[in-house]
Parts: sequence; C-alpha cells; structure tokens
Amino acid sequence: MAKHDPTLDALFQALSDPTRRGMIERLMAGPASVSELAAPLDMALPTVLQHLAKLERGGLVRSEKQGRTRICRANLAAIDTASGWLSQQRAIWEARLDRLDSYVQTLMQERSDEP
Repeated sequence: MAKHDPTLDALFQALSDPTRRGMIERLMAGPASVSELAAPLDMALPTVLQHLAKLERGGLVRSEKQGRTRICRANLAAIDTASGWLSQQRAIWEARLDRLDSYVQTLMQERSDEP
C-alpha cells in the first residue's frame, strides 16, 4: 500500500493547474502583489485569491500584508520538496528498468545458447 503524504498531496494539487503554475513562474522572478499577479489573468479577483489560497495550502507561496497590499513570494523549500520526491521516483523506476533489462538480456543469452 502506498504511503500518502498530505503535504505532498497539497503541493502537487496546487501545481496541477496551469494558472497556478504561471503564478509560481512569475513569483520565481520576485515578490508580487495580488493585483500584479491578477493583471495578466482573465478572471475575477476572488478567483485569483482562490488560486493563491491553494498555492499557500500547498506551501508554494507565502504572503504578507504590507499596508493595504498583500505581497506574495514563492517558497523555494516547497519546490525543493517536489523535486526531491520526483528524484526518488526517478531512481526507483530507473532501478526497476535496469533489472528488467538485465532479465531480458539473460533470457536472450539463454536462447542464443540453446542448440
């Protein structure tokens, strides 16, 4: 049975939407206000706020109030968490494929050794 990590679930759920991925890409360039993040999007401000809330639940974005403006920042630690998990999965699958390749090579060798 697979282990379920609620933190990873929230992180990948937040990354599952192209609008939210676009927001993260923008925030990787530096902090931005909610209105700056909303400007290029063709959606109502409450919808933008819902996307930001999902990014915050996933740990990808942190925001703080500065006066009357809410400033958002990307949380690089969460991105490192996603990258680490993906690297582990890659290593697992590469090892499995290596074992499969070895098995197939053994079968092929056995067949070629038969009279």
